[in-house]
Amino acid sequence: MHHDADRCVRAVQSKDARFDGWFFTAVLTTRIYCRPSCPVVPPKPENMSFYPSAAACQQAGFRACKRCRPDSSPGSPEWNQRADLVARAMRLIGDGVVDREGVPGLAGRLGYSTRQVERQLLAELGAGPLALARAQRAQTARLLIETTMLPMAEIAFAAGFSSIRTFNDTVREVFALAPGELRARVPKTATAAAPGVLSLRLPFRAPLNPDNLFGHLIATAVPGVEEWRDGAYRRTLRLPFGHGVVALTPTPDHIACRLSLTDLRDLTIAISRCRRMLDLDADPVAVDGQLRDDPLLAPLVDKAPGRRVPRTVDEAEFAVRAVLGQQVSTAAARTHAARLVTAHGEPVDDPEGGLTHLFPAPEALAALDPEALALPRSRRTTLTTLVRHLAGGSLKVGVESDWDEARARLTELPGFGPWTVEVIAMRALGDPDAFLPSDLGIRRAAQELGLPHTPAALTARAAAWRPWRAYAVQYLWATDEHPINTIPA
Repeated sequence: MHHDADRCVRAVQSKDARFDGWFFTAVLTTRIYCRPSCPVVPPKPENMSFYPSAAACQQAGFRACKRCRPDSSPGSPEWNQRADLVARAMRLIGDGVVDREGVPGLAGRLGYSTRQVERQLLAELGAGPLALARAQRAQTARLLIETTMLPMAEIAFAAGFSSIRTFNDTVREVFALAPGELRARVPKTATAAAPGVLSLRLPFRAPLNPDNLFGHLIATAVPGVEEWRDGAYRRTLRLPFGHGVVALTPTPDHIACRLSLTDLRDLTIAISRCRRMLDLDADPVAVDGQLRDDPLLAPLVDKAPGRRVPRTVDEAEFAVRAVLGQQVSTAAARTHAARLVTAHGEPVDDPEGGLTHLFPAPEALAALDPEALALPRSRRTTLTTLVRHLAGGSLKVGVESDWDEARARLTELPGFGPWTVEVIAMRALGDPDAFLPSDLGIRRAAQELGLPHTPAALTARAAAWRPWRAYAVQYLWATDEHPINTIPA
């Protein structure tokens, strides 16, 4: 979008928050870059230049606006709509892969050479993987400086910097303030979080309807791993350097996030995974606008706009849970999952109460005895085959996955029909166009609305909803009285 200067100028002049994260405005006279919705008086069009990423602005010598804080914009929805090299690379960079494994590790996960990855990112985003990771480190550092009283040395290494000097230089360059000056700007009246707990605000593009989003997570919550407590969805997180517990509370203009981590180096990836689970980088105006073009879907969209697709913080975990949920009720699926957690999950301490385990990793499940599973024999085979492929690395369903390739690999496994493959594509792979025409709830909703309700006919009608069919699924599911569609009082 940043190539369409006229459209960008209009968005800046109208302070349109819908475009925050889509592009960034660099002001040539002040050498500052802003989000489109910056509250200051817009500069003259001839003094504006547009960039696709904060990293590109920083590479060009611009510093972040202290007023609108463009580094904390919602992420670009572009990276969750696509499965090409650049989009997959951006998801991996958001997941902290460059900080942990370097650019060669990023390229290896994508199956391309380092040079190919750098060239394509530079061409589309105006910055290479190192610059993009550096911009992310700067944002994490700012977050820790402003929300904790940790010593600056601890913040530097938690944010992924290799030295205190690099940390200081980067913060000064990006924000035009020293780390100590950033902390001094925090209001003294700000409420301090409990020791060891980070309190954050996760932004999103409005509107956001939390009912099906949180309702789905709560209704399918695995005891010991997830719970709904005091108005917050809480769950344990398996992370590269340790583990964590997160509490997510919907509010009208942001998601309140409380994080407790055993290692602060996991902060960036924990935030990235929570945003992905709640689909916070979606563009609801674009999604709802296209779905409204169908006169039979339009009333559902108008009644409760801004529905998101509930996803996951752990793609392998969701794939296992999808198999456990085949042809059984939500309650039965939770029971099966809870048994696996008790037998194979890693125990954790939760000072606030009811969370006891991390969901078992594929490696922990690969050696389980099929006879110990209270499942039909065919589903035991499906589950054990799945975890064996996940543990061995021959099947990937993470953020680096090519969606079509992952679908093909899943389809080859015994017991994986179209419904299971597509629900994994929708909630684990994150494909916004995943579709479940054979789902009983979808077919029932379609019939009640006057839509075709046989799988083939519904698929043909849904071609007009592409590439947002996963969102249409959420609107159709919401016509039911099922608990997944409501947040408990």
